[in-house]
Amino acid sequence: MDFELRRAREKLDKEQKERKERARLKLERERKSKEEARKQREAIEAVQRSRRLDAMEAQLKAEQHMEENLLAGGGIMFTRMLEAVSFQGSGDKIKMPPSCFKELSDQGAFDKGPIYFRLSVVEQEGSSNISATEMLERKTTHSGVLEFTAEEGYVGLPPHVWNNLFPIVGGQTSLIEVSYVRLPKGTYAKLQPDVVGFSDIPNHKAVLETSLRQHATLSQGELITVNHGVLTYKLQVLELKPSSSVSVLETDIEVDIVGSDAASERSDQPVLKPLEFGKLESGMVEEGSYTYYKFLIDNDTQEKIATGDVEVEVKIEAETGGGDTDLYISRHPLIFPTRHQHEWSSHDMGSKTLILSSKNKSVEAGSYSIGVFGFKGTTKYKLSASIQDNGNRKVGQQASSLSSMDIDTAECRNCRHFIPSRSISLHEAYCCRHNIVCQHDGCRIVLRVEEAKNHVHCDKCGKAFHQGEMEKHVKVFHEPLHCPCGLVLEKEPMVQHQAADCPLRLITCRFCGDMVQAGSSAADVRDRLRGLSEHESLCGSRTAPCDSCGRSVMLKEMDIHQIAVHQQT
Repeated sequence: MDFELRRAREKLDKEQKERKERARLKLERERKSKEEARKQREAIEAVQRSRRLDAMEAQLKAEQHMEENLLAGGGIMFTRMLEAVSFQGSGDKIKMPPSCFKELSDQGAFDKGPIYFRLSVVEQEGSSNISATEMLERKTTHSGVLEFTAEEGYVGLPPHVWNNLFPIVGGQTSLIEVSYVRLPKGTYAKLQPDVVGFSDIPNHKAVLETSLRQHATLSQGELITVNHGVLTYKLQVLELKPSSSVSVLETDIEVDIVGSDAASERSDQPVLKPLEFGKLESGMVEEGSYTYYKFLIDNDTQEKIATGDVEVEVKIEAETGGGDTDLYISRHPLIFPTRHQHEWSSHDMGSKTLILSSKNKSVEAGSYSIGVFGFKGTTKYKLSASIQDNGNRKVGQQASSLSSMDIDTAECRNCRHFIPSRSISLHEAYCCRHNIVCQHDGCRIVLRVEEAKNHVHCDKCGKAFHQGEMEKHVKVFHEPLHCPCGLVLEKEPMVQHQAADCPLRLITCRFCGDMVQAGSSAADVRDRLRGLSEHESLCGSRTAPCDSCGRSVMLKEMDIHQIAVHQQT
């Protein structure tokens, strides 16, 4: 009996424990379920709260952006999202759709003066892989407007604006935000060229002014491209006043050009290395390449050259090794002399010397450029420029000529030199055995017998050369050269053609200082009589205030105005 009661009690205790455990597990599940429900509810509320905050922040930013645009636009509110497309043009003026013209016109924007826009790149989903460094690149610039002829939904950007907005080649996005803004007139700009040599351009600030005429705005940090003939320079805008973005229309801006950053110099751009008188410069030039130097002739030196007291000697000595060079010199504004464009040249084998003396009427005070051209192979050389005194040389030459006149002489029948009469017989006997006179028309040079076999004349021009120099002479002077205008000439006629006759030759405009193509003759007869080119005729039609009376006068008639009105010569 006791056994059955004990088993029944144990069974009852076990069932009670199982019911308690099931109850405990049920309570635990209910507690966890309530906890999860609470967390889900809190998460949903957090998301909803975040969305409300984001919406409020976005609305606040939109209102702030609208207020900024309204303030920047001087009461005019204009913002468009447009797809950017490029077109070939100069300056910073963009093309807008016709609908933009109507919207701006309805708000009276054209009554407030020139139209300016702020252009900002809109980052899209496809551009999420852009690095943080690239994100820091400039993504905002300013521009003027060229015309309202673009397709709806698109904006045309010239290369200057495109390169400043999208400095990274192959970018994913081309959607930009275009907003109307008002810009203050600029008073100061600090620019930095990307390479050395920009200040070597004659009147480089006038060249910069000509380039800026194609711009309506400047923004701090952007790059400006300045073309001067075949040369291209890029200048970075470091500082602007009174604002980081300014208008350059109808305003006078003080411009400072600082030295270029040596770390950013481009190796493909020719550079003028300074050459001091009396100092030897060593260098190396590859075949077909140029190395350039510059030197200065001041007013005092030029006066001494004109009187014949001194002369400038430019000498190059090539190291032995099979290479050879050519030497070219030009006076600025021709900054980089070449085989086709130069004023002085030397094509001798080995060492070469060019003399700038009073015989050269084109020698004036100013800057000169030296071009060392690698004619054959890689050549190491030493270049020098020096001022030679002619005073002692003239005295020696005069004394020598006087002494030769006092001696009784006779002419040798073989070499035609004047020999003292007492030794003429011995000289003629020796001269006939060892010397030969060249029989070529106009030559008559006396040569040693062993030298005569290497003495040759060019079949085309008749000039005499050593046999080893003939190949270079034919290649340099008689090989046909093609001018971009279509003419085919030899070297000397080509130099004259490109210096005076070629319509594609580059000249310095007397009004803007820029290097431009000469073109054809001016259309106006009076301009042709003044010697103005086609470009100068148009460029000189711009007006400027007279310094004496303030009256607006065309640049090409300013000299006549000064003489006729103010009696100034």
